[in-house]
Amino acid sequence: MKKSYSNIGSIGLVFMFTAICGNIKAQTKTVTGTVTVGGNQSPLSGVVVSQEGSDQVTLTNSKGIYQLEITGENPSIIFRHPEYEEKKIAFDGRTIVNLKLDRKEQSIEEVVVNAGYYKVRDKERTGSIARVSAKEIENQPVTNVLASAQGRMSGVAITQNSGTAGGGFDIQIRGKNSLRFDGNYPLIIVDGVPLNAQSNSLSTLSNNILSKGESSPLNSINPNDIESMEVLKDADATAIYGSRGANGVVIVTTKKGKKGKSLVEFSAITSVSRTNKLVGMANTEQYLQLRRDAYANDGITTYPVTAYDINGKWDHSRNTDWYREFIGKTFMSQQQQLAYSGGSENVQYYLGLSNLEQGSAFGHGLKYKRSGFNFSTVITSPDKKFKISPTIFYTKENNDQTDADLTRQILLAPDAPMLYQPDGSLNWEGNTFTNPLAKLENKYLNAIRSLVTNVNASYEISDHWALKLNAGYTQTQQNESRINPSSAYNPSLGYTSSISARYEGLVSKTSWIIEPQLHWNTKWNNHSFSAFLGSTFEDRKNDIVRLQASDFTSNEFIDNLSNAKVQKIVEDTNIDYRYTAFFGRFNYNYSGKYIFNLTGRRDGSSRFGPDKRFANFGAVGAAWLFSEERLFKQNLKWLSFGKLRASLGTSGSDLIGDYQYLNTYTTTSQAYDGTIGIYPSRLFNPDFSWEKTTKLEYALELGFLKDRINLSVGWFRNRSSNQLVGIPLPATTGFATIQSNFSAKVQNSGTETDLSISIVRGQHVKWRMTGNWTLPKSKLLEYDNLQSSSYSSTYEVGKSLNIKKVYELKGVNPTTGLFEFSDLNGDGKIDSNDRTKVVDIGIKYFGGIGSQVSYKNWSLDFLFQFVKQRQFNLDYSLPLLGSMSNVPTYMLDYWTPENPDARFQRPSTGANTNASRAFAQYQASDAVIVDASFIRLNNLQIGYKVPLSGTWINDLTLQVHAQNLVTFTKYKGIDPEVQGLFLPLAKTFAFSANIKF
Repeated sequence: MKKSYSNIGSIGLVFMFTAICGNIKAQTKTVTGTVTVGGNQSPLSGVVVSQEGSDQVTLTNSKGIYQLEITGENPSIIFRHPEYEEKKIAFDGRTIVNLKLDRKEQSIEEVVVNAGYYKVRDKERTGSIARVSAKEIENQPVTNVLASAQGRMSGVAITQNSGTAGGGFDIQIRGKNSLRFDGNYPLIIVDGVPLNAQSNSLSTLSNNILSKGESSPLNSINPNDIESMEVLKDADATAIYGSRGANGVVIVTTKKGKKGKSLVEFSAITSVSRTNKLVGMANTEQYLQLRRDAYANDGITTYPVTAYDINGKWDHSRNTDWYREFIGKTFMSQQQQLAYSGGSENVQYYLGLSNLEQGSAFGHGLKYKRSGFNFSTVITSPDKKFKISPTIFYTKENNDQTDADLTRQILLAPDAPMLYQPDGSLNWEGNTFTNPLAKLENKYLNAIRSLVTNVNASYEISDHWALKLNAGYTQTQQNESRINPSSAYNPSLGYTSSISARYEGLVSKTSWIIEPQLHWNTKWNNHSFSAFLGSTFEDRKNDIVRLQASDFTSNEFIDNLSNAKVQKIVEDTNIDYRYTAFFGRFNYNYSGKYIFNLTGRRDGSSRFGPDKRFANFGAVGAAWLFSEERLFKQNLKWLSFGKLRASLGTSGSDLIGDYQYLNTYTTTSQAYDGTIGIYPSRLFNPDFSWEKTTKLEYALELGFLKDRINLSVGWFRNRSSNQLVGIPLPATTGFATIQSNFSAKVQNSGTETDLSISIVRGQHVKWRMTGNWTLPKSKLLEYDNLQSSSYSSTYEVGKSLNIKKVYELKGVNPTTGLFEFSDLNGDGKIDSNDRTKVVDIGIKYFGGIGSQVSYKNWSLDFLFQFVKQRQFNLDYSLPLLGSMSNVPTYMLDYWTPENPDARFQRPSTGANTNASRAFAQYQASDAVIVDASFIRLNNLQIGYKVPLSGTWINDLTLQVHAQNLVTFTKYKGIDPEVQGLFLPLAKTFAFSANIKF
């Protein structure tokens, strides 16, 4: 009997299994179709086609064709593409579903910005946040994302320090808050991990080749790996970062994988660059006449034996354009990027590999190289409650440059000898010529290895509560060298490797950060509430060793320090910085019309004394979306968006360096009885504390005609107090200054305007214009006893922070032929006491105007950057007029008896003391501070999307780029952005190809 029951049960299970399989088969359908672009009916590749609520997903191919397996009852199919309107259709049993997608116009309601600890729709934003998207970054052939952001963001002034590869950038977000240069760095966050905003180079080794000796830490990030860059500016946006956000916050978000079939993307760009020439130099005839006049003015009738340029030793028929020879060479750069991305509903991934090789305007094989990878994945549990997103990127940089910027060599006499002998060796012209190319033997090398890792995790405890964690680790290893071999000198001098020297800098930077957070949100009728609490634990370690080696046995062994007879440890520094904070934010939103934010943070820094380490910071922000009011909706149909917002709060700064409050000691360079001594180098100051900045802002944001026109106008005022400065001490103390807080108060204020207009929104033609304009003002409001401080010659109460105290030039005395200046103190003589005229330099206003035009498969983008400013002209950096150096052509308007009303004084060889003194005073006068305003076509890009129907390629886009194409300026100098005799920015033409399959 049991056997019979068993057989019956087995038969039943077979029937049940067969029925289930049949039912599943009946419910599984294969749907195919073609997705096209509405209007022109061209196939659309790269569309993500998925079944709602399942893992069934596919991607349209180059013909726009897809095939999707669907299951279940009454399923819906979703069609998504980043540039087209999303569509969802209910499956009605058809096996062929064709669809048209219309191109998407992103309104302000759809834009989501990253504010760091949270994301917010731009419509509901109460803080001031500027944003640059991946598309804007990718359209420019640049190696640093900051270069692509120039002219695109109001309130953010970005200046490239020089055209040398691997150099630095200055970023000022709403002005300078601190009286100290190193107190104005913004906070840089990459995928939730803070980066050290200071230079990735030691200025003692790099200041000969890199302007200000700086190398930007963002050089290590491939711009094509970046999804967006946001800049937080006002109190509401930055207060959540407390003391670290006083100078603004730069948030870089790298690309992540998206749901869909695996996608391989390869891009390559090849560029050709050449520096812009904005100033002409005197030719040989003009130069020789200048030199003859100089000797005549000094009463010298017989040319000295060392005056080779004029005494007949050099060939006067030579006329060399040294600008072209030294910095006018065409150089090439190449960059490749390979990305692999995709994923399912629960797992998305992205892997990017990149390689860059950038040449140099100096030529001679000098290169900057960068390679690296970026990997990220997003893993979500089936119940959607748990999510974890690890990210890692690693970069290797090698900067191989000469130790000296050759730009200064454009001042070489135009009749100077040729650089090479016929046999290819360097020409020393019978020991009458110091060949500048010998400087290429002096090397600057910087090898940087950067690692950034980050993990973001979240778990939804319930519908209202969630736990989040942000953790990261960074490591930077830097090996920097300056090599000065004896081969950099004329061989006839007989120098041997005994004078060769090598300077080495070994830097190790590590940091970790852990930020646990608790988030809460709820909604009741028209009331929405959200809040979060969190804490930050951060630790940074910097180890710096500087070595000096000299007297090598041979230049062949100069790479090996052990072969030097003299070896010296110049610096051995170990820095440990710790930072902790507790923070929170509360948000209230009523009916999508009234929004209120409250932010608070308590920070602790190891840079201050035990009783001063903690400080409290906070902000309030509010917004009224008046366009949501019935009155405006019914009566102002043309107003699609309107918002008033305001914020007020405080943030702080501890950017003063480490151990500044402690007694510190320095070792002596001399030994006594075989023992190295120490001496006190800094006084103990337990009251050393935080700088504080109070920020206030009001803004009006408007959208017209369904957001075809968007306008934002804001006013801000930042006041920084409790300034950390060096206070002078009596000489009897043995110390020059003591670092302390001072009652100096700095104010930065201004207006910011952003405008975008969608001029044409047709199916085939689209045209959009954007613009931004910033009018900043800075002022020193208070500084007690300024005249007795170390800043007495730098600042003046009530004046801008950008002032210079200079002589006032009256002109050229028609009788003496020398510059003459105003006797401002009335004592009958001209000396340093007359250097009291206040001249405001720096930026007066800045901004950009851009345009994006598309017609079918064609696109055209351009961006003009404009800056109104006053800066030092080239005269400020030149040797004495009439010395053995060439001059710009405009300086040929100098005094002679026949030209008594000239612009410049009579030339002199240096033998006339009065002429030398007058020229030095001229270089410290108001005459060298000029209008350095410019309008620059920063970027021009033409793109074409190749139709590839019927091939295995999903997408192929070809682009032609031009960077720094043309500059309109009255500035007489090398470059209005890069003042002085540093390498100017290059004009770049590039061709790129992007292929997806």
